Amino acid sequence: MAAFTFRELTPTDFLRRAAEVYGDQMAVVDGDLRIGYRDLHERALALTGVLADLGIEPGDRVAVLCVNSHVMLEMHNAVPMRGAVLVPLNIRLSVDEMVHVVEHSGASLLVVTPELLEQAELVALRTGVHLLESGPGSAYESGVRSADPQPVPCTDERSLLGINYTSGTTGRPKGVMIHHRGAYLQSLSLLVHLGMDSRSRYLWTVPMFHCNGWCLTWALSGIGAVHVALRAIDPDHIWQLIREEGITHLSAAPTVLTMIAESDGAKGPPPEPRVAVTTGGSPPSPSLLVRMDSLGFDVTHLYGLTETFGPIAINEWQRQWDELDDQAKSQLRARQGVGNVIAEPLRVVDEAGADVPRDGETIGEIVARGNDVMLGYYRDDEATAQVDLEGWFRTGDLAVHAPDGYVEIRDRAKDIIITGGENVASVEIERAIDSHPAVVESAVVGMPDDKWGEVPVAFVTVRNGAVLTADEVVAHVRTTLAGFKVPRRVVFSELPKTSTGKIQKQVLRATEVPAR
Repeated sequence: MAAFTFRELTPTDFLRRAAEVYGDQMAVVDGDLRIGYRDLHERALALTGVLADLGIEPGDRVAVLCVNSHVMLEMHNAVPMRGAVLVPLNIRLSVDEMVHVVEHSGASLLVVTPELLEQAELVALRTGVHLLESGPGSAYESGVRSADPQPVPCTDERSLLGINYTSGTTGRPKGVMIHHRGAYLQSLSLLVHLGMDSRSRYLWTVPMFHCNGWCLTWALSGIGAVHVALRAIDPDHIWQLIREEGITHLSAAPTVLTMIAESDGAKGPPPEPRVAVTTGGSPPSPSLLVRMDSLGFDVTHLYGLTETFGPIAINEWQRQWDELDDQAKSQLRARQGVGNVIAEPLRVVDEAGADVPRDGETIGEIVARGNDVMLGYYRDDEATAQVDLEGWFRTGDLAVHAPDGYVEIRDRAKDIIITGGENVASVEIERAIDSHPAVVESAVVGMPDDKWGEVPVAFVTVRNGAVLTADEVVAHVRTTLAGFKVPRRVVFSELPKTSTGKIQKQVLRATEVPAR
């Protein structure tokens, strides 16, 4: 009986396929630069030779400090094609934090785009890591033109592909170890759920360093879609690219969607055809979803973490919901959803690890398991053990399980407010505040109180030209929520955010707020 060869799964195969099938088609739009798929593949192959010439062997770690660009896409392919381990750096970390990541990962090479050269030089000076700068006239480009490809085949699909460091909001960043198999399958799941094909044009509003761009850095190439790079978040420029480049898809955190909705670009004609949007990072408010719909964006809510290769769940839309009114639809769209096509079904468990009733009311913790869950935290067995529930990954997200199987987050475990012995979900208060027509966005945190232990404090951003008082915010919340959930203090301000658009609640908790 013939023994057919088994091929290990690796996401770099998507670019190889694109070169064969879509070689003459556009692959990347990066400012004025245009690169086709055959050329992109050849550049990635040549870069395996550049890496080899710099002493990078299989298993070595290569750190990349890059904005969304053709360089970041090339690194996502060239590094694993060489058998090395990709270590994307969050571009908004401090130099001290970058130094920690480079040292902790053991990276011996740092690749940088010109915008970030100053930070990279400081990191290289302090760590001794070799620095490779990209850009016109650089050693990076000369290497692409002259180096002989030296790829190394993937021989173990569960081997280490990359180390993605968490944002470190509760301590030192942790290194999430991802593998080839998970990245390959997660790429396929995103293609299935986003419904893209070779006619799709994807705008890179999500940082490519964040969860490897939700694995779309590899996935888009597999079906010959166009990568349109966005090197910095600028809402007006986003609108320009949507209209000029014919963008069909983009992904963004709710705070970035808020910026898009509030920018001057939103005053122009809506995009035609409508843009398919995926959002995650925090629960979008129903009012934001209604606003985006009116502007020509069809928003689908995804849920995931760095530890799950990005989105592990999707709010799969059911046809029967089409008959509901807009408010009911937006409430359903705000849910996190069900496990994606390659994931095991999500569970919501109590403190003992038992599944909570699917009643849409009982709160528990989301746990996940399957191909799109990390190998563990790099060089941190203790942290890995803390999130291991008999083989299930503890997300730290508190949610309810609806009778139809859909999960809805109520809060992060650390964001639950305990006031007078009552548990209050900050998300619930935020949704009530965000429904006010004068509010752009809000964040609610618990702050110490001598009488109640903690009380909810709201930080609110008001729409340009609108006038809103703290008393009006409180009165509005009282119309829908119980008295103990009403904010005791309201602060009007811009909200601090991470590079991926998440609101930094730890910064808000440290803010001195005068007693009311």
